[in-house]
Amino acid sequence: MKESIKYFIMNIYRDRPKGTFIQEANWQQLYVLTQHWKKDLEFYKDDLRFLHGLIDKYFIWITEKENLDSVKKIGINLLTITGKCQDLLEKISKHILQLGVLVENPGKEESRIFRLEHEHLEDEIADFVKLYRENRKEVFTITEYVVDNEKLVHLLET
Repeated sequence: MKESIKYFIMNIYRDRPKGTFIQEANWQQLYVLTQHWKKDLEFYKDDLRFLHGLIDKYFIWITEKENLDSVKKIGINLLTITGKCQDLLEKISKHILQLGVLVENPGKEESRIFRLEHEHLEDEIADFVKLYRENRKEVFTITEYVVDNEKLVHLLET
């Protein structure tokens, strides 16, 4: 049963924004979706830690100013994105607590407000994921460029 709910929720989630899932879903379905968001963001948080490490690993070998400036910019962007990820994780934790309150004491007005907040949170997560992907691609692009152009290949092979 839980797997079918999870499958159903993920298919509806992918179809949004045209779908009406958030307005029609029961509390359990919204809870499962919110938990999924939380797990995804925890993965992104770990991956951002890896990307920071990758930048730090190659930063010390850079000799060209242009490359140094590019890597610094990406490092700053990663810090910003990491902050947004942490902020979203905190919002999701509060959101889950609100969901628990609504399950215990459902109110029509609170339900409507919660669903609006849920939609807004989903939009924030979608924006974050887009930004995360763009920056992840930049990290790998600049890392590859720096390795190739700074002649780090020879240093790394020895």
